[in-house]
Amino acid sequence: MGSFLWIPIAFFVIVTILSGVFIVKQQTAVLIETFGKFTSVRHSGIQFKIPFVQRISARVGLKIQQLDVIIETKTLDDVFVKLKVSVQYVVIKEKVYDAFYKLEYPHEQITSYVFDVVRAEVPKMKLDDVFVKKDDIAIAVKSELQDAMLDYGYDIIKTLVTDIDPDAQVKEAMNRINASEREKIAAQFEGDAARILIVEKAKAEAESKRLQGMGIADQRREIARGLEESVEVLNKVGINSQEASALIVVTQHYDTLQSIGEETNTNLILLPNSPQAGSDMLNNMVASFTASNMIGESMKKTHKKKDSES
Repeated sequence: MGSFLWIPIAFFVIVTILSGVFIVKQQTAVLIETFGKFTSVRHSGIQFKIPFVQRISARVGLKIQQLDVIIETKTLDDVFVKLKVSVQYVVIKEKVYDAFYKLEYPHEQITSYVFDVVRAEVPKMKLDDVFVKKDDIAIAVKSELQDAMLDYGYDIIKTLVTDIDPDAQVKEAMNRINASEREKIAAQFEGDAARILIVEKAKAEAESKRLQGMGIADQRREIARGLEESVEVLNKVGINSQEASALIVVTQHYDTLQSIGEETNTNLILLPNSPQAGSDMLNNMVASFTASNMIGESMKKTHKKKDSES
């Protein structure tokens, strides 16, 4: 009978000893109270406490935490805007007691300070400046929070203004302004491009005309040289310059008619443009035939003379 009494006693002793053993995780601090009074802070690893005398009052995380605060306020140019401020903070390892016992609701305390700073800074700025100087707002929030929360065992790691959301009508107006500005810039670029194309086209046409003029000048120069040589040849066989010129003109006239006649699809008809044109053309043809006969007779005499001398 006595041996059976030792079993519950041994079980009670074992449970009591085990209840005094506890484990603290990494990046966590445990606060121990003895009869309701703070005794110590325990950190990661296996820890012991006196059963029924000491108890774990709280477990405080030492990891970096983030609190997002959304504030609605008004800018200097009377535009309502919502800002999202993200606050990254951590409990200081050496001030776990202050973080737990001095401040009951840290989130509400941080939120109050963020509201106070943002609503003091943003009304001094115009809407465009809020976007440009959002880092200045974040720095002001961190500075205020750092001084206030340090006494409560909290360290402010960083504050960020992660979103700026103006009123819907203001955003629509801003989008219209931006679209108009971009259309204006696009129109300026298109105008510049069109002007460049016109200038370059004019330059190309001027260069083409210059080269064309040079070509015509060269052509006329060669024609004049050829006419000069033709007149010299005809002068050598006893045809004066006037007759030679008439012969050349008639020859060119017939060459032109021949080139036109070679075109199978041409519908061109050449008609005299005055009543005297027909007789003038006939006289020129007779003169050209006479000149041709004279050239032929002269060439025959020259050949005969060379044959007799040989």
